[in-house]
Amino acid sequence: MESLQQIINGPLPVLIDFYADWCGPCKAMNPVISQLGKTVQGKARVLKINIDKNQGLAHQLGVQAVPTFIVFNKGQQIWRHAGMVDGRTLEGQLLQVGS
Repeated sequence: MESLQQIINGPLPVLIDFYADWCGPCKAMNPVISQLGKTVQGKARVLKINIDKNQGLAHQLGVQAVPTFIVFNKGQQIWRHAGMVDGRTLEGQLLQVGS
């Protein structure tokens, strides 16, 4: 099984959705994130990370609100957004890396 570090440093751009089960906006974003994962399959990766179960990682990456979306490309953070965002914006940020 790949580690998070291997995924982030891999050849594909990665979107991480930091969420919490108790977060209403996070629940509202679920269908958007699910659809985005299907749309970018093979071109990028989409991961969901529960901040309550991964507090150390959330702290390490400076996540202070949920949902927080972070895009990585070859190990480098290239975009970050806290709060709800539309799927088109997420897809654009994720796929602009390869263009």
